[in-house]
Amino acid sequence: MKERLVQVYKSTRKTEMYLYVEKARGVADVPEPLMKQFGEPEEVMMLMLSHGRKLARADAKEVLREIDENGFDLQMPPTMEELLRREGVS
Repeated sequence: MKERLVQVYKSTRKTEMYLYVEKARGVADVPEPLMKQFGEPEEVMMLMLSHGRKLARADAKEVLREIDENGFDLQMPPTMEELLRREGVS
């Protein structure tokens, strides 16, 4: 896998839910039922993604693999445990 131009969208229905897609394909490969739950996709950023790229809450290799296999990668909102860990609460 080489680097890829990726568009990131945020959900208008669920806080901290993000959709990563290849810029050239957009949301064309995202199943309709998922898009209904996701809501109107709102552009957040476009980035050149490669295996070594650091992302805040996702592994770049995994995102690229999901895009290759499914046409998209869905990042769900953090769990309560992840939120507590982010805030430094054990």
